[in-house]
Amino acid sequence: MALMIKQPFARQYFHINVAFRFITKPLASVYRNLMPLTNAVLGYAKHVTLHATVWKILKNKESKLQNGILKGDKVKLYAKIAPMLKLLIVKTSSLGDVIHNLPIIHDLCIHYPNIQIDWIVEESFADVPRLHPNVNKVITVAIRRWRKNLLSKKTWQEIFAFRRSIRQEKYDLVLDTQGLLKSGLIAWMIRGEKHGYDKNSIREPLASLFYNVRHSVSRKLHAVTRNRHLAAASLSYQSPIDIPEYGIKALKTPVIEMSQAYAIGLHGTSRDSKLWPTEYWIALGQALAEQKVHLVLPWASKAEHERAMVIARALDNATVLPKISIAELAGVISHAKYAIGVDTGLSHLAVALGVKTVAIYTDTDPALTGVLAGKNAPAINLGNKNQIPSVPDVLTALLSFSKK
Repeated sequence: MALMIKQPFARQYFHINVAFRFITKPLASVYRNLMPLTNAVLGYAKHVTLHATVWKILKNKESKLQNGILKGDKVKLYAKIAPMLKLLIVKTSSLGDVIHNLPIIHDLCIHYPNIQIDWIVEESFADVPRLHPNVNKVITVAIRRWRKNLLSKKTWQEIFAFRRSIRQEKYDLVLDTQGLLKSGLIAWMIRGEKHGYDKNSIREPLASLFYNVRHSVSRKLHAVTRNRHLAAASLSYQSPIDIPEYGIKALKTPVIEMSQAYAIGLHGTSRDSKLWPTEYWIALGQALAEQKVHLVLPWASKAEHERAMVIARALDNATVLPKISIAELAGVISHAKYAIGVDTGLSHLAVALGVKTVAIYTDTDPALTGVLAGKNAPAINLGNKNQIPSVPDVLTALLSFSKK
């Protein structure tokens, strides 16, 4: 019984992982002794498979040595196998959800240094994964725009063109971290083994039918933690417990340059119930002026522009930005002294960029989807459902940053 090297073997990572996971006790010590030799051989092999007889023995599911004796040797083995693992992430929207997904890139690269990661995302949020140096290719989808023009011939041409393009590539693993019917359907169309949440772990249980492998992840965890647990379960490494690393890098030169320190005021959000009162923003700006801190106000919609102008006209230390892309705004945010934002994806972007952030919640519970600090800067969630933080609350939170 010996290891054989032959072509082709597209999913070498997973077959070997499964093999050593289910090795039986009587053979455990034997194969552990063979591992150094195996590693030496596999270091020069492009494709690896197991002799059929050995495979049957190793598939014995009565084994209890899943992550015991061979754990260290498995990691060494992965590092020597070529070619690289090809993985596709399906996380299309929204902005905050896309940002919540970023830490899995760092986790994956730690455990699989040669991994190639592609990402399917809504066209309006594509700037976010493009800011990550370890994302190989960003594939855009336009579900939001297509829904508004379903009777258009151009829409269906784009849909069929998208399907053809994603069918051209074959992946070792397709990971749907969104768990919705729309993302499940996209994953189902792609060639590769599909992994996702099981029916009890998502709010649209039917989406789990699109996956080959389903994983149970508690819905009581923060969204960032859920994504990291799902990725770990899908690629057979221990779920991380450290502080998340978002890993994105903004433009070095922002579209505007301020001569003094500034805070970015992220006042726009998807629902009026999530807004912080305009008069509170004005009072905050006045307090920042006493600290010689400018208030910079971005906007995306007409309503947000009007609100920004009302705030700016009441202050001597406020600037309303021109309409800019997410990538350009990331450059502005990354140079801010503070970020103060409502329940919006841009608040999560500030955290991901390593900016000290205070997030204001008025209509949602931040426990599961609030900002989650990364390794580079602190973040504070204020408020809750029907609990509107005051201006002094926000100022106290900002003051706490200077004490750390």
